Amino acid sequence: MTIRLTGRERWAAAAVGVSLALLPVATPLPLSSAFTPAAVAQTNKPVLRIGAIPDQKPEKLNRLYGLVANELSKQLNVDVKYVPVTNYAAAVSAFRTGNLDLVWFGGLTGVQARLQKPGSQVIAQRDIDAKFQSVFIANRKSQLKPISSINGLKELKGKRVTFGSQSSTSGRLMPQYFLAQAGVKPSQFAGGAPGFSGSHDATVALVQSGAYDAGALNKQVWEANLASGKANKAKVYAIWTTPGYPDYHWIAQSDLNQRFGAGFSTKLRQAILSWRSSNPEQKAILELFGAQRFIGAKASDYAKIEQVGRQMGKIR
Repeated sequence: MTIRLTGRERWAAAAVGVSLALLPVATPLPLSSAFTPAAVAQTNKPVLRIGAIPDQKPEKLNRLYGLVANELSKQLNVDVKYVPVTNYAAAVSAFRTGNLDLVWFGGLTGVQARLQKPGSQVIAQRDIDAKFQSVFIANRKSQLKPISSINGLKELKGKRVTFGSQSSTSGRLMPQYFLAQAGVKPSQFAGGAPGFSGSHDATVALVQSGAYDAGALNKQVWEANLASGKANKAKVYAIWTTPGYPDYHWIAQSDLNQRFGAGFSTKLRQAILSWRSSNPEQKAILELFGAQRFIGAKASDYAKIEQVGRQMGKIR
């Protein structure tokens, strides 16, 4: 039977033919593997996406979390990818939207993330995170002297003071909390407000340069800057170290068992808790984290952080 096409139909058929001719040619899979279960499974294999608050220089973060991704991939037999974020708020947002599966948060951002994503799990913290500390530093020209008690923070009134990120637990939340205990308000700093450097390393650099008289940051980062020589004792020095408080921790999404298989969340926790310095790769990770090991943690450990966050309007 002969099918006769109208002029319009012939034109449409020709147009389709041209379109098909312009499509890129896909390279076919070998017939032996194109439709095997393994090939199909490979295309749908889930990836564990990890992230972290950008509290230090990108080059250190890329090195650290690249090692973490490799180690977790090896231990859990899944693909793991480190996904950098631009700031603290972006880390919380990416976790809320499900674009990150496992994130290294600070105390405040961890609480914010869990409240925005009910069911998420606290996986672990470092051995140093149960009683973490901040340090206040000062430029030599500021003439600020080391203080022996919290009341000495009154000396910061009228001075140029910078915090780190606005959402940093050790670089803003808890330092501001201790300042409040001493009766010091941010509006009493020179200029009527504090600065925000964006990261702990930047706080050291800004105070050392004299751009600010004083600043507050993560004690661990301060000590690392001293050890590396980036903090020049002739220009910048510590004036007070805070009492301890709970801080950094790993938080995971609630659906990992559904995506990666039964018991995956438990295996993930056990993998992180198993890291020891006797293993060369794990030793490198622990050294970059500044810890001896990771320990168990739970949401209630951060009740104090949530309380202070609410008092300061960082959690609503």
